[in-house]
Amino acid sequence: MTGEDGDGAGTGAPPGAARRASAWMILAVVAAALLVCCCSAAVGLLISWSAGLFHTPT
Repeated sequence: MTGEDGDGAGTGAPPGAARRASAWMILAVVAAALLVCCCSAAVGLLISWSAGLFHTPT
């Protein structure tokens, strides 16, 4: 049940392929999380600005 090179994957893929795929998945998740955080911060700032929280008090 192991691959030809004894990596235990059983897929015949190169030995580092699973590791590289998981690294790309982690990078994609981190990038998506950063995108969500930045977009939610921008929306919060927009709502605050439209509510007048950044205007000078008169």
